[in-house]
Amino acid sequence: MREAAFIKQNKDKWLKFENVINNKSQIHPDELSSLYIEITDHLSYAQTFYPGSKTLGYLNYIASQSHQIIYKSKKESSKRFITFFTKEFPLLMYQYQKQLLIAFLVFMLFTLIGAYSAANDGAFVRSILGDGYVNMTLENIEKGDPMGVYKEQGEFNMFLGITINNIRFALITYILGALFSIGSLVKIMQTGIMLGSFQYFFFTKDLGWESVRTIWIHGTIEISVIIIAGCAGMVLGNGILFPRTYSRLESFIKGVKNSLKIIASTIPFFIIAGFLEGYVTRHTEMPDWLAVLIIGGSLALIVFYYVIYPRQLHKKQQLNYIHTPKTPTLEEE
Repeated sequence: MREAAFIKQNKDKWLKFENVINNKSQIHPDELSSLYIEITDHLSYAQTFYPGSKTLGYLNYIASQSHQIIYKSKKESSKRFITFFTKEFPLLMYQYQKQLLIAFLVFMLFTLIGAYSAANDGAFVRSILGDGYVNMTLENIEKGDPMGVYKEQGEFNMFLGITINNIRFALITYILGALFSIGSLVKIMQTGIMLGSFQYFFFTKDLGWESVRTIWIHGTIEISVIIIAGCAGMVLGNGILFPRTYSRLESFIKGVKNSLKIIASTIPFFIIAGFLEGYVTRHTEMPDWLAVLIIGGSLALIVFYYVIYPRQLHKKQQLNYIHTPKTPTLEEE
């Protein structure tokens, strides 16, 4: 849609909304909230099709000015929790596919570096994983149970401990993003190096497949959401570095809000990963097909929710704009 047609179609709503937030008129809080959602949808559309335009700057302004007014006057919907995960967050996540891709590529690169370093330095694995862990694993291998570390605690205690520890690690990865995004990338680098050397260690013991089919039962989701936490940290840091049409303070506040939503989205996945590690991974006797099914299903879930579904929802939103009937002007009436 041409920018002029976009403005003509929606300007009445924008002016009505601006009058409300400037206290020149009043409407019911629920109507105000619905209008706000439309404005933010228009803002998203303008960011995609009219970057750097005056229209985008105007919509940025009225959207940022209105947020506190809206949520002071509107009671929280009982369905908000559901719509956050089914619509609000996926549409938000579409805007940060680039950051997610960067976090993933950095992680993959340093995983390869970790494996390469372990292959060329016999002491590298011990320096990364620690003598205690390596010695314990060697003892388990001698006992004929190389994955015995996942059976040392009771199911519930392991589930709870692992889930809390993973959430803590993700929060640290996220918060370090305040250091101009570099902090989060460093944590992703460290995680990648650790994983690469860890996997290489098992391959040198002819336990490559055994480690993959066991560790990645829970590791697929666990590692994925750590990468996503790194993406959230980049969103936080970029809010400071790249304010675009916002003031730097407004950009920072926006970055904090959006990055916290990304972190909030990972909590259910950390619980799933903790459950798998506490209750499922320990069953090393399970058939290969079942392990592969769990790993493949976990990967498909992550890719769908964080990559495919946001794109589908955004595309659907674009089609809705294209097929929305134009609001007639006074002259046309």
